[in-house]
Amino acid sequence: MGSPPEFPSEALTPQPESPGPFTPVPPTVPPLENPPWDGWDALRIGLIMFVVPYLLIPVAVIAAQKLLYRNLPWMEVAKKPWISLTTQFGWYVLVFFYMVIFVEGTYRQRFWEAIRWDWPRRKWSWLIALGVVLVSFQTLERFFHLPKHIPMEDFLSTPLAAILTAIFAVSFGPFMEELYFRGFLYPVLARKLGLLSAVLITSVAFGLIHGAQLAFSPGLVLVVFLVGLVLTIVRAVTRSVGSSFVVHVAYNSTLVLMGIIASRHGLK
Repeated sequence: MGSPPEFPSEALTPQPESPGPFTPVPPTVPPLENPPWDGWDALRIGLIMFVVPYLLIPVAVIAAQKLLYRNLPWMEVAKKPWISLTTQFGWYVLVFFYMVIFVEGTYRQRFWEAIRWDWPRRKWSWLIALGVVLVSFQTLERFFHLPKHIPMEDFLSTPLAAILTAIFAVSFGPFMEELYFRGFLYPVLARKLGLLSAVLITSVAFGLIHGAQLAFSPGLVLVVFLVGLVLTIVRAVTRSVGSSFVVHVAYNSTLVLMGIIASRHGLK
C-alpha cells in the first residue's frame, strides 16, 4: 500500500479566530494628558511670551526718554522699574488674547476646557495653606553665597515700584505663568515623555525663566525650581491649572506681605 498523502503543515496549524461581533476588544489606555496643541506650539508661545519682552522694553525706555524724561540719559531712564513692569503687563495681555484665539480658532475648543483651568471648589483652604508653607523654601538661601545685588531688588527700590510689583506678583503675573507652564507646556511634555519627566522639565524651565531676575544665583534659582516643582505636582494631581494658580498666588502674596512688613513700604 502506498504511503498516505502528505498535507501542508499550514492546514493543520490552528488559525487565530477573527474577531466576531461578541469578541471583547481590549480597552485602550487613554494618554495621561492629551492637549490639542503640540510641542512646537508650546515652544512658540513660550518664545513670544518670555523672549519678546526683552526686545520691547528697550523700545519702551527710548519712548519714555523722548516723551517724559528728555533731560535724562536713556540709561537712567532704563532704571525706572515702572517702564519694564507696564511693558510686561501690556505684552502679557496681548499674549493672553493670542492664547485664546489660537486655541479656539485653530483647534475649535473652548479655551478654559482645553487648558484644564477647573477652579477648585472644595480645596481652597489646603491650596492656600500649601502656598504659604512654600515660603519656607526661602530658608535654603542661607546655604548659598548670594550676590550683593539682584535685579529683582530694583523693583522694590521705591514705594511706587514696590506697589506695582506687588500688584503684578499676586495677579496677572502668576496667572500668565500658570497658563503657560502648567497649562500649555506641562501637558505636552506629559503626553510625550511621561509624568516624571514632564514635572521635572517644567519645573526646570520655570526656574530658569526667573533666573535673570535673580542674577542666576544658584540658591535663589533652586528655590524657584522647588516652588515650580510643587506647583507642577499640584497641577498633575488635581489636573487643574486653577489649583496651581491658587497655590502660586498664595505663595507670592505671602512673600509680598513679608516684604512690605520688612521694608515698611505702604505702611506709613
